[in-house]
Amino acid sequence: MIRFYFHPTPNPAKIALFLEEAGLDYELVPVDTSKGEQHQPGFRAINPNGKVPAIVDTEWPGGEGETRIFDSNAILLYLAEKTGRFLGSDKDRPELLSWLFFVASGLGPFSGQAVHFQRMAPDVGYAVNRYRREAERHYQVLDEHLIGRAFIVGDGFTIADMAAWGWIDRATFVLPGSDEPLATYPNIKRWFDMIDGRPAVTRARQVGAGHVFKKDYDEETRRALFPSNYPPAG
Repeated sequence: MIRFYFHPTPNPAKIALFLEEAGLDYELVPVDTSKGEQHQPGFRAINPNGKVPAIVDTEWPGGEGETRIFDSNAILLYLAEKTGRFLGSDKDRPELLSWLFFVASGLGPFSGQAVHFQRMAPDVGYAVNRYRREAERHYQVLDEHLIGRAFIVGDGFTIADMAAWGWIDRATFVLPGSDEPLATYPNIKRWFDMIDGRPAVTRARQVGAGHVFKKDYDEETRRALFPSNYPPAG
């Protein structure tokens, strides 16, 4: 059984998609990051970095008892290796790892910072320009890679597609200012529309729908999401 620690944001969405695609049994554990639940000792014991997603596998193949895995792309790789699914072929391995880490170190972080500075931060023109343009650059890299390709790696759907889908799904937040932010990236749009049509995507979008997460962006939320912006208590 997989215990899946979840908040409805891009990185947990990747894991929801894998679990639904693979048909794995899992228990959903909501973590309301706007309330600071990710900082509670019980969750920090699972992810010392205090972020979602994280999973606990009670039936892991490496030994008895439970094991924890945190960071979304590490979880994707772990689950793919555990199930033997969505890894591509052996010859695809170098490309798979390359694009998985492209999302982990580039597309994801720069997209997240672009959202932050455009929507949540005071008007800081340099930061908005920096992260918006870097997000666009990563989109362009992916768009050019997808010329003539149905999938990011190899001939089939892999965890590289899941990893990128989680962030491309939020393109309207990353690249605001257009009703169709993917119009500039026709190959990403073609790829995204194909992925978005998979039945498991519909199911993944419903994960956590029965739980009410806090939506107010108030002082409690700011302190919960960005604690390093505030001096330590005491």
